[in-house]
Amino acid sequence: MKRWLYLLHRWLGVLLALFMAMWFISGVVMMYVGYPKLDEAERLAALPPLDAARCCATEVQTLTRAPATLRGARLVSVAGAPRWVLTHTGREVRALDAVTGEPIATVTGAHALAAAQAFMPGVAAWHEGTLDEDAWTHSKALDAHRPLHRIQMADAAQTVLYVSSRSGEVVRDASRTERAWNWVGAWIHWLYPFRGGALDAYWHDIVVYGSIAATVLSLLGVLVGVWRWRFRGAYRGGAKTPYREGWMRWHHVLGLLFGLTTVTFIFSGLMSMNPFKVLDSGAPRLEQRLARAGGQLQHVSFTLPVREALQRFADDGLIVRELEWRNVAGQAYYLARGRHGQSALLRADGAGDTPVQGLDAATLRAWAQALVPEARVTGAEVLTRDDLYYYQREPHTMSGGSRPALPVLRVKFDDPHATWLHLDMRSGAVINQLDAHRRAGRWLFAFLHSWDWPALLALRPLWDAWMIALSVGGLLISTTGVVIGARRVARKWPFRAARAPQAHAA
Repeated sequence: MKRWLYLLHRWLGVLLALFMAMWFISGVVMMYVGYPKLDEAERLAALPPLDAARCCATEVQTLTRAPATLRGARLVSVAGAPRWVLTHTGREVRALDAVTGEPIATVTGAHALAAAQAFMPGVAAWHEGTLDEDAWTHSKALDAHRPLHRIQMADAAQTVLYVSSRSGEVVRDASRTERAWNWVGAWIHWLYPFRGGALDAYWHDIVVYGSIAATVLSLLGVLVGVWRWRFRGAYRGGAKTPYREGWMRWHHVLGLLFGLTTVTFIFSGLMSMNPFKVLDSGAPRLEQRLARAGGQLQHVSFTLPVREALQRFADDGLIVRELEWRNVAGQAYYLARGRHGQSALLRADGAGDTPVQGLDAATLRAWAQALVPEARVTGAEVLTRDDLYYYQREPHTMSGGSRPALPVLRVKFDDPHATWLHLDMRSGAVINQLDAHRRAGRWLFAFLHSWDWPALLALRPLWDAWMIALSVGGLLISTTGVVIGARRVARKWPFRAARAPQAHAA
């Protein structure tokens, strides 16, 4: 039995050691340069102030004409002109001219170029064409905006902007530095060479089954390493390891030192893919809960004219860059956002005259209860600092820049799925839903893969040193495995066997 496990470890290593080495190198790169994305701070900083005098005479008709699938509505400026951007079930995006209320049927190359130059004023640019997907736009978040217009900017960073063909908004930016580092970062780490081509349909399975095989390889390595190590006594010559050849000896010793953390890195990467839906509990999705509780926009009345709302926000000191329609606890609100992410709420049904900075915990707790009516609230807590289940990461990281700042309200329920809801106290938005399966996933993926324990993250550069040390250990195991595997293949290579009879005959 041991012999078969040795052989399985050996030949899995021949197949996968190089991939694992690339994963460790690219993982360190991703600590500092993430996959290109346009985060909320960048997007808001690039938006001009909304001009109340130019828009919105038809906002009420815009909403009443919208189908029941409407999930969200925002007023923004695109290429200097006000525009409604509507999001529907299934993430379909439509845009309407905010002056006339007419649909934006086509976003041409010229329109996309104008939007990009408004996003980066004073910078020359040229339209490079439209595309469905390229190396920097694999994210599912962009699916609703495809095909995308690619705009090359002539700034010092050689930024590429991607413009939605649905709304005309800039939806992604990628600087030359990001693009260069990502060839050895996220593009390799996520096996994106298999995306966008003939193997695109199989990418998910390649990642999942490749990660399973690499996890088995690593576990077998730890097992074999322990079996072969003399904890009591020594081999002939006084060594604890039976291997005299340098590469084999180092592979054995490094495997004992870093083998378990290598297993956790590979396994947690597998869990990021939610293989076989193991992290899905069967609980209703958040969208289903909102629809059942009447949380759609059609269930509330927006009667306050947008022009007047913008003026009230301005009188309160907030220059609005984006205005969003919201249904919070069955009440209509306008959510206004400023250049630096500051926000305020205003009742949109005429019931409130003054913007407020947020909603009270009692109102949001009642709204949370309405979303999970079948269960009893077992706890409600206002979070004012990061904890193990709600914390901020750097904007360039995979989850960074996507969570509202504190405070947030956490509401816990006693339903069979042990559901938690997090609600943003500034906007009233339900940020996420965490059931027991998803909380387990936080540990099986996020913690094991990134060691994102808030107490450790607060001690940078200690976190950096820890992550780099573990990654270097995994890299050394993988690199020695590559050398050992290459030597093994060279010895077994069929041409060597084929040349031997010829040399004997000569």
